[in-house]
Amino acid sequence: MDCIVIDDEKMARVIIKTLCDQIKSLNLLKEFSGAIQAIKYLDINKVDLIFLDIHMPNFSGLDFIKTLKNPPKIIFTTSDPKFAIEAFEYDFIVDYLLKPIELKRFKKAIKKVERELLVQSQLNKDEEPEIKNDFYVNIDRRLIKIDLTSIYLIEAKGDYINIKTEDKNYVVHSTLKKIEEKLPDLLFLKVHRSYIINVKKIIDIEDNSVLIKKDVVPISRSKRAELMKRLDLL
Repeated sequence: MDCIVIDDEKMARVIIKTLCDQIKSLNLLKEFSGAIQAIKYLDINKVDLIFLDIHMPNFSGLDFIKTLKNPPKIIFTTSDPKFAIEAFEYDFIVDYLLKPIELKRFKKAIKKVERELLVQSQLNKDEEPEIKNDFYVNIDRRLIKIDLTSIYLIEAKGDYINIKTEDKNYVVHSTLKKIEEKLPDLLFLKVHRSYIINVKKIIDIEDNSVLIKKDVVPISRSKRAELMKRLDLL
């Protein structure tokens, strides 16, 4: 687990580091003497766990957790027991360790975090929609299997569609509507009456067009908002 420690006392940070060094599953990335520096770090870095002091000058630990949009697991490390009830109002607060922290108690807290992360991982896995990996197309009386994730663009051309993949293009007698029904919504989006794109293959978006590999594809006005919303999820 990647973790950081936030505590204004240097000795407290040294103790947490020493405890972390004794648990193989912990990877202490950074130490911070104040919450502001930690907030800047978390804006561009992801961690699994934060060891957080409550009493710090200018910005307390309780103030800090209110700034987190997608909070990781947090263990409070403090010499003040009176905030325990308030702290546990937050689902992501796993434990409340009173200083001085003993190794046995520290290990118990880490076990709690590991259990919660395991449960969370399993729940996320169960919620993921099943995505088909491939499908078959009929070309010259041959059934050819195409890997869905290799498709980056599908273009309508009269009574045919041109399926463009990483390795090869396939011209198939079909309609865009028919193939759209076979494609997982998580990966593909019809951005124009003549084009379906793999949203994970987008290189650039400018005005009303999108760059996929070397193809510039128009985006219809009615589909632009949906595309922008989809990108936020990636």
